[in-house]
Amino acid sequence: MAQGLQVDLKQLVVFNGTFGPHEIEQIEDAIASGYPQYALLRDTVAEFESKEDLSPASKVRLGACQHLLGRYRDAIETLRNSDGGALAQFYMGKSHFALGQYAEALKCYDSAEQAGYGHDECVLARVAALRCLRDLTGALAALDDLSGAVEQTAEYLYQRGATIATLGGNPDEVVRLYERAVDADGTHPGALFGLAMENDRRGNDDEALELYRKSAKRFPPHAGSLMNLGLVYEDRGQYDLAVQCYQRVLEVDPTNERAALFLKDAQASGDMYYDEDAAKNRDRMSQVMSIPVTDFELSVRSRNCLQKMNINTLGDLCRCTEQELLASKNFGETSLVEIREMLTSKGLRLGQLATEKLAAEPFEPESLSADEQAMLNRPVSDLNLSVRARKCMIRLGITTVGELLRRSGDDLLECKNFGVTSLNEVREKLTVHGLKLRGD
Repeated sequence: MAQGLQVDLKQLVVFNGTFGPHEIEQIEDAIASGYPQYALLRDTVAEFESKEDLSPASKVRLGACQHLLGRYRDAIETLRNSDGGALAQFYMGKSHFALGQYAEALKCYDSAEQAGYGHDECVLARVAALRCLRDLTGALAALDDLSGAVEQTAEYLYQRGATIATLGGNPDEVVRLYERAVDADGTHPGALFGLAMENDRRGNDDEALELYRKSAKRFPPHAGSLMNLGLVYEDRGQYDLAVQCYQRVLEVDPTNERAALFLKDAQASGDMYYDEDAAKNRDRMSQVMSIPVTDFELSVRSRNCLQKMNINTLGDLCRCTEQELLASKNFGETSLVEIREMLTSKGLRLGQLATEKLAAEPFEPESLSADEQAMLNRPVSDLNLSVRARKCMIRLGITTVGELLRRSGDDLLECKNFGVTSLNEVREKLTVHGLKLRGD
């Protein structure tokens, strides 16, 4: 059976005959079935490239396959010198898109449709490019103009979900669209990646891992899935698998500085001793500390007092002493008993993290603008940090920008899997708002 698949794959690429979207889909499915098939395509393409005087039609086949291998610049050059037909224009557009050349991609999609490529497919491809160009109104309008069977396809559902997500729409609606897309096509890399990201944000690590794996199996390789999958593997101490993910990204894009830095970090971490049980305990404690106090049934008086004191999480409470709570107006012994019982239910007590509070440098609100003061109370998720940096925030119990500013660069670097790359990222995000880490 495997041998038959190999022969079919080579015939699809090299021999004359019908070659269109259906044949390209067959090649995609074949190389996603296992590395031997990918290697066969790579070797077949190399053999094809060595031939002289390829016909324009043969160059369309070659260019499409170069695209599937992630060799986007080669694909553009080959397709530019092919027959210039609909298929060539469409895959030239996809290669431009993969390189971040969205305006060029739009031109190719227009040419592809004029040459006879499917209207719906070209519109959906344009939607992706428009979204990346931040023309969200245009992207949504293009989606709204489509109707009929296309609205039930995985590509349409994914593009609508991704567009709504970029617009900052309802996250639950985004998840539903991604789930419908995956139901329609369980191998759609974009939908799998989007759904994995949503699960990642919600702490559903096992589900996110499986979705990232499925997305990363498809070709051309989805860089976002590979990068995030590598980060998940690092969180699990599987540094060898993380290294493989970053290497796959670099095989396609050797200039990807982020992948190169993550690769170096993962290779270095793989040589370090790691106490997995201790790390799990720290992670569990960090998650408990980040639980909002609003998750508990407290009296109105207690709830109002905590809100006035800017106490939002169990971690905030553990940094307070009984004396500090009692010093608050309207906070009496009854409320104190209520708070003690709430913390005891989680194995915590008041004041157990009081030394952290003393060690942190206090803010000077008068030195901040009104916008900066408002920024302090915003959730740290508003900084749009990478998966690696975001998970470090969870481990350290950091839920707001203000809590982040109490930390120094050295404090963050002590967190597992948080390296100089992530530290620079956090500093850059804060600089946009005119803020700095403690000690910077």
